[in-house]
Amino acid sequence: MKISLFGHGVTTKAIAKKFAPNCSIYDDKFKENSQDEFGNKLLTCSEYDPNTSDIDIPSPGFPPSHELIKKAQHLTSEYDFFDMSASVWISGTNGKTTTTQMLKHLLALRGAVEGGNIGNPLANLDKNAPLWILETSSFTLHYTNRAVPDIYLLLPIRPDHISWHGSFEEYEKAKLKPLSMMREGSVAVVPGEYAKFKSDAMLIGYENSSDLSQKMGIDISKITVKEPFLLDALLALSATKILFDEVDIEKINDFKIDKHKLEEFCDKRGRLWVNDTKGTNVDATIEALKRYKDKRILIVLGGDDKGVDLTRFFEFMKTYNMEIFAIGSNAQKIMSFSKKIDKIAHECKTLDVAVREMDRLMDKNSVGLLSPAAASLDQFSSYIERGELFISLVKALS
Repeated sequence: MKISLFGHGVTTKAIAKKFAPNCSIYDDKFKENSQDEFGNKLLTCSEYDPNTSDIDIPSPGFPPSHELIKKAQHLTSEYDFFDMSASVWISGTNGKTTTTQMLKHLLALRGAVEGGNIGNPLANLDKNAPLWILETSSFTLHYTNRAVPDIYLLLPIRPDHISWHGSFEEYEKAKLKPLSMMREGSVAVVPGEYAKFKSDAMLIGYENSSDLSQKMGIDISKITVKEPFLLDALLALSATKILFDEVDIEKINDFKIDKHKLEEFCDKRGRLWVNDTKGTNVDATIEALKRYKDKRILIVLGGDDKGVDLTRFFEFMKTYNMEIFAIGSNAQKIMSFSKKIDKIAHECKTLDVAVREMDRLMDKNSVGLLSPAAASLDQFSSYIERGELFISLVKALS
């Protein structure tokens, strides 16, 4: 079997290693042909011939507009390529990673493994594990046409990745795609607006955390996890109840939230700062703002907003006591929107300048918040690099 892989990323590297030396990897960054350490071919995109490939697997983020995708005759997603164990898929706009980690935490002793968009490719998962817990992106769902989950946990869908999908409607369509393919006996827990979607799965709709806890018979008063992570916890507990009729409140309360998500720390002068670099879209940042609504907020915004209309976001911020520090490729757009809602904004362009300006204005009644509502790749290698730089800049303040 001759395998063509589009993009030289985490997913395709894992597949290439597993099926070496039968893979040809095509990437725009390759300027000349070579081989990887396993004997797979690394080729320029101009070398691709669809007639010589038995199967074509794109990296999840490889856009459908790319010429390789248009030429491919045997396009297959990572999910369709591998024979899955029983699986729980977790998707939605915000909270996928946390929900995936929480469910793995709850089911670790039962041998469950986690993978997908969380950073562990399916090629590396134990095919004999009793359960695969997969954080599932809209990119992967776009390319998936056969694989289906046994349980689908869907968080709310909000505008994101518009530049990749072309519109919010196409993004939403990708997120809902599994529902149309799921089999009788499977279960999907979905936002209430999708509870009447045509599906052979049993659909459980929820309006919010309180509604979901009531429908699943979970005592929300005993859960110490706070919003915006409470819904994630309830979805994870819902999966364990569906699978094993088990709700382990004590174990979910022991779960530790990842770094870079509403990560609070103080500087040398005792002022509160928050690293929420994982806030890469509008709705994640809205949830962060809600947490600090009673404080004066100095917020770093900006980066690659992925083509999302920011009007709703700035309308939400109208009533908040806040100043804005704009960085990244959409800094001028942020400045323009800030002016429309009469908010003080500083065009800092880079994170170091933003922190320096915030330091000048911060007091003990303020919060310095990095929650950019944008991806980081215009200026950083990842959101993690952005968050680590923010922490180091704040800790270096005198």
